[in-house]
Amino acid sequence: MNFTQIEKLEDDFQLTTYKKMGIAIERGSGAWVWTSDGEKYLDLYGGHAVCATGHSHPHVVKAIQEQAGKILFYSNLVYSELRGRTAEKLVDVAPLSLTKAFFCNSGTEANENAMRAARLATGREKVISFNGGFHGRTADSISATFLGKYRELGKPNVPFHVEATFGDIESVKAIADDQTAAIILEPIQSMAGVRETSPEFFKELRELCDAKGIVLIFDEVQTGVGRTGRWFFAGSTSAGGVEPDIITLAKSLGSGVPVGACLLNDQVSSKIKENDLGTTFGGGMIAMAAVLATLEAIDSESMIENAQAVELHLREQLASVRGVAGVRGKGCLIGIEFDDPCSPIHSRLLDRKIITGTSSDPKVLRLLPPMITTTEQIDMLVECVKENAAGAVS
Repeated sequence: MNFTQIEKLEDDFQLTTYKKMGIAIERGSGAWVWTSDGEKYLDLYGGHAVCATGHSHPHVVKAIQEQAGKILFYSNLVYSELRGRTAEKLVDVAPLSLTKAFFCNSGTEANENAMRAARLATGREKVISFNGGFHGRTADSISATFLGKYRELGKPNVPFHVEATFGDIESVKAIADDQTAAIILEPIQSMAGVRETSPEFFKELRELCDAKGIVLIFDEVQTGVGRTGRWFFAGSTSAGGVEPDIITLAKSLGSGVPVGACLLNDQVSSKIKENDLGTTFGGGMIAMAAVLATLEAIDSESMIENAQAVELHLREQLASVRGVAGVRGKGCLIGIEFDDPCSPIHSRLLDRKIITGTSSDPKVLRLLPPMITTTEQIDMLVECVKENAAGAVS
């Protein structure tokens, strides 16, 4: 089918949810995708931070194919060597204090279960989250989301969710009390425009949580699995070395196969009893094969180091470009802030067959590229940004 036929087919039978780009993707390899009309695009958006190892990474594809020939699925009501090895590998690359894994199906499900685990562990109900944070679209997660219209869309909201100001510890202290079960935050607020805060803020959060018996949750659905130039933002210098009690994951975790996870420390996991948490499809064999192969590929091919190199190169190349106000983020989660709204450059890049993303900040263009992206591919973006700046001057 050509694009017009595919567009009509989807519009006729699928509920409209997003405003889509005017292309239909048929296949991908590495950082490249091809459309139904045979056009080749550089994907610096990665299917919204999902395709960390690149599209259809051979090691991941092989693992999925081999597992599909054995058994597609059985629930975690039975034991599985593959699930065990995957959990072991994930815990192995996690910060030392995170010792148990819980597998589910998505980022919002991971966040729902993380908040439930915190409530179960503390016997409390209240959850603090932050302005600009996005945690998903299911009931509890969207109620913890204080970004734009999302929380309104989730009404009636789950009670006992309260908002603090990102980066402002005094705003947290003002509402943290003996009824607070958890504080949840994205350590880098991606959808809000790749907003960051100081290492000191994370240290102060950790101290506050320790003093009041509050569970600290890092939503690393977008920052985790190597994307920010480390396996996790947790424990990094940018986090002030802070390790939370729970980390939530999804997006990059399965290289495109839907999967989510929570990593928990002993203090929280020891309070979770049988049947407190559950999921039918979580920990399924195809998902586990994808996760294990993803972690192996990232490790063996030095993708984390490459993410660091990509960030450094992009910062250097854009440092003196007219119209670029700054570069935010870490590794392969980057926000380019412009002096003016970025929608024209976003459209121009798509015309040049480069896929990028926008954010709730109209001046911030988001890049969530595969971690195998090369500096030469980044230069294609830089060239277009420079041309846009030159055109604006002339």
